Amino acid sequence: MAKPLTDGERRKQISVRGLAGLGDVAEVRKSFNRHLHFTLVKDRNVATRRDYYLALAHTVRDHLVGRWIRTQQRYYERDPKRIYYLSLEFYMGRTLQNTMVNLGLQNACDEAIYQLGLDLEELEEIEEDAGLGNGGLGRLAACFLDSMATLGLAAYGYGIRYEFGIFNQKIVNGWQVVLAMPYDTPVPGYKNDTVNTMRLWSAKAPNDFKLHDFNVGGYIEAVLDRNLAENISRVLYPNDNFFEGKELRLKQEYFVVAATLQDIIRRFKSSKFGCRDPVRTSFETFPDKVAIQLNDTHPALAIPELMRILVDVEKVDWDKAWEITKKTCAYTNHTVLPEALERWPVSMFEKLLPRHLDIIYAINQRHLDHVAALFPGDVDRLRRMSVIEEGDCKRINMAHLCVIGSHAVNGVARIHSEIVRQSVFKDFYELEPQKFQNKTNGITPRRWLLLCNPGLAETIVERIGEGFLTDLSQLKKLLPLVGDEALIRDVAQVKQENKVKFSAFLEKQYGVKVNPSSMFDVHVKRIHEYKRQLLNCLHVVTLYNRIKKDPTQAFVPRTVMIGGKAAPGYHMAKKIIKLVTSIGNIVNHDPIVGDRLKVIFLENYRVSLAEKVIPAADLSQQISTAGTEASGTGNMKFMLNGALTIGTMDGANVEMAEEAGAENLFIFGLRVEDVEALDRKGYNAHEYYDRLPELRQAVDQINGGFFSPREPDCFKDVVNMLLNHDRFKVFADYEAYVACQARVDQLYRNPKEWTKKVIRNIACSGKFSSDRTITEYAHDIWGAEPPALQTPPPSLPRD
Repeated sequence: MAKPLTDGERRKQISVRGLAGLGDVAEVRKSFNRHLHFTLVKDRNVATRRDYYLALAHTVRDHLVGRWIRTQQRYYERDPKRIYYLSLEFYMGRTLQNTMVNLGLQNACDEAIYQLGLDLEELEEIEEDAGLGNGGLGRLAACFLDSMATLGLAAYGYGIRYEFGIFNQKIVNGWQVVLAMPYDTPVPGYKNDTVNTMRLWSAKAPNDFKLHDFNVGGYIEAVLDRNLAENISRVLYPNDNFFEGKELRLKQEYFVVAATLQDIIRRFKSSKFGCRDPVRTSFETFPDKVAIQLNDTHPALAIPELMRILVDVEKVDWDKAWEITKKTCAYTNHTVLPEALERWPVSMFEKLLPRHLDIIYAINQRHLDHVAALFPGDVDRLRRMSVIEEGDCKRINMAHLCVIGSHAVNGVARIHSEIVRQSVFKDFYELEPQKFQNKTNGITPRRWLLLCNPGLAETIVERIGEGFLTDLSQLKKLLPLVGDEALIRDVAQVKQENKVKFSAFLEKQYGVKVNPSSMFDVHVKRIHEYKRQLLNCLHVVTLYNRIKKDPTQAFVPRTVMIGGKAAPGYHMAKKIIKLVTSIGNIVNHDPIVGDRLKVIFLENYRVSLAEKVIPAADLSQQISTAGTEASGTGNMKFMLNGALTIGTMDGANVEMAEEAGAENLFIFGLRVEDVEALDRKGYNAHEYYDRLPELRQAVDQINGGFFSPREPDCFKDVVNMLLNHDRFKVFADYEAYVACQARVDQLYRNPKEWTKKVIRNIACSGKFSSDRTITEYAHDIWGAEPPALQTPPPSLPRD
């Protein structure tokens, strides 16, 4: 007779093993049917497209959760160093297709859905973008999560689950307690059975008031109070590169940091899976087990908050606590624009975070004592390096706090890191040069090639195999094939197919007919003066004037697409959008121009739209004033997807030109040293306006209402800014930009030579994988190496 099972042995039957689906077509179909009927309670007679999308999402999720559970079990068993990536933004976009790609399920799902008489692409389009970010910073965080999972690092993304993320753009004429509720999102690695976690916090008021305890007035007050508490995670601030010192934003920053550190410390103390009792009581090994990366200054409060917990709660002495904090935290700087740096009024801290203010004062005092000892009598240096800025309104410089409280500080492209060392944090670099590093940004090739451009990915796989998807440097293997006739033909064909597909999308979405044989000239990014959409506008107007002046001349047809969102409070950025659409209205309806020039504003630019436009682009505009763009990652996405770059020597463009050879990009304009020299001399826009007749004509047309006949004065403030207080020197680069665009036209007339340059760019884009970036962070900053052993799939027993 069989021996009865113990309770422990019985519980071992509760296992993910054997539950995880095989991922074959029949199994996917069966699972889809099961979810449609049993999860959604629908049959084919009443099911909508959305129901079918949800049934597919549940089917894919089934394949995800077994791996997710197994990954977490493995982390608790092995107890590796954990990486915590703190960011106020994670711009994830859509998740369904990305999950299918990373789990290797896409083909099975495609076939199963086809067999059921449905269209996979149609179902994917139903998913909304998860827009919990503004632009580059949030999208970088999303790429990093993908790479950390693909490399098998025990990493967690921590942020806020905003109820309202980035807005949809429509172009038409005492102390209280707040609970932090975690919402977890799985982050699958690419075909490695690892599924990491992104944990986003949502603010909830404690639900401890009872109706009968209140009269009506009291109840209303209680509800108001509850809403105030829950407002913390209500909305994403729609600002990129601009600091808006709002109290709610400070509350958000403390909220995410406080909740995350509680979680980190809980996990550090209990190293056994499912165990809630503390196993570790000493914090001596904390920096060996925990790395916290601050994505810009927004999570800077992690430094005083960790000090508060160590000193006040865990009773660690100050010096030891400070040593632990510094060894644990590292800071990434993302901008050199002074208006973007966070400088909080001391009065706000006095009101909201008095203990943290005390801690910051103490940190600053010790820091200044150290500086004074090294540079006796240098009072000006003390003022420059203080965390507290004196003045009418005393402020806390969060970037200084980050630099002082971290063991590593990095910029995000080589030129940016140099500016960080020589300018932004010059004094700090002189104090601790070993602290400063560069980590050039990267993008995940899974989303930004395999998912969004399967035709190009397939063409590459046929030549060099699949290895490049997890080691992008293997694209170098394409270099000997640059002149290969068959490859030139295939790459050009894929590009043309992408353009035809995007043209159909534009017609359906915007009612605009474009010529798919025209050059697709694309400029998509946040609308900001430093990104110089205005320079692009001036070129478009110049082209328009040239066509009008001599319509018989042979022009290269162009479709100029500009897209991006403007912060709602940023007047000039909104005027720039209005200018683009106004130029489009005139140009697109001029019969003399025909389809030789079209101007389209891409409304509601977001991750899912980027996935459509980037594979279709011929020309990528990266034209910020040298020394202003920290890195950029859109530039890398275009390069990988076979667009050529017209750009300044700014951000990662510098390294792109270095990798591919400057002759394979269209580089123009002032360099950083030229901009500095011009600043010293004094930039005078009128000099260029007076000297360059085509510039003068374009500016006068914009100023005089040629593009806004119903509102002749509409753009006077734009022209006034360009002529009298343009920090970003648009006119200084106009002549070089227009000449460079003529070189673009010339090469585009020779499709074979153009495509050869495209292949060379793709072959040289390997450096710009976020896998490379994250490997460098892990090795140089976090002290964690990707594991040699992979997580076993849920179908196999645990070792």
